[in-house]
Amino acid sequence: MDSHPESPLAPPPEAPREPILTLPAALTAYILLLAVIHLRVLLPPELENWTIDVFGFIPKRYDSSLLNLQIPGGAGAKVWTFVTYSLLHANLTHLGFNVLWLLPFGSALARRFGAVRFFVFLAVTAAAGALAHLITHEHAVAPMIGASASVSGAMAAAIRFAFVRGSFLSFSRGDAEAAAKVPALSLWRALRNGRVLAFLAIWFGVNILFGATSLSLGGEGASVAWQAHIGGFFAGLLLFALFDPVPRVRGDAADASSVDQSGRV
Repeated sequence: MDSHPESPLAPPPEAPREPILTLPAALTAYILLLAVIHLRVLLPPELENWTIDVFGFIPKRYDSSLLNLQIPGGAGAKVWTFVTYSLLHANLTHLGFNVLWLLPFGSALARRFGAVRFFVFLAVTAAAGALAHLITHEHAVAPMIGASASVSGAMAAAIRFAFVRGSFLSFSRGDAEAAAKVPALSLWRALRNGRVLAFLAIWFGVNILFGATSLSLGGEGASVAWQAHIGGFFAGLLLFALFDPVPRVRGDAADASSVDQSGRV
């Protein structure tokens, strides 16, 4: 019998490497935009203050009784500041806090909505937050800045599907893409879900605490615009269905899917 030398064993194929950052492109682009815009703090103080006056949301700008009041930005700023204020932040603490909350909730929402819907949604919830701030601070001169209303809107929208079986806050979640595409609960069913109600209680409790105690996030003399948070939150909760591209399931199927494999609701 002829003998054949044993061929060396082929090395096992390398497992695909998981990327360190798995953020969706839309959210990554949004965070980078916030970071680049925050570089305005490197500008001379006069120019930085001008930037906040032109792009921050100032309720006094809409006071018709002050015809002689000159606020930089003119008539155009009455329109664009409903959104542009959300791209400015007071300091790194303010920016970092908003980004931190965006990572879980914004990631799921960006994957579910896609880039265009995601960016429009952030703009709409920012405008809703500005409107709530305007109603409650009609004569305020201090500019409001920060993405907190949009972050609140993203959190509110995400809880419509976050606790459904297989989603990102469930006990039996799938991969990131699948977790973001589970059918959402209707608003009525979401408001009857115990985990959603617990989330709402904690969220509103924290915001009321900030408002009642005038706590701030590191800004010098700056307070939390909690009314804007609530405005953005309600907009995200109520308008979610207008943006959601994932088909809704029948009521009985939705009830079944809302229970995790562990048996907990």
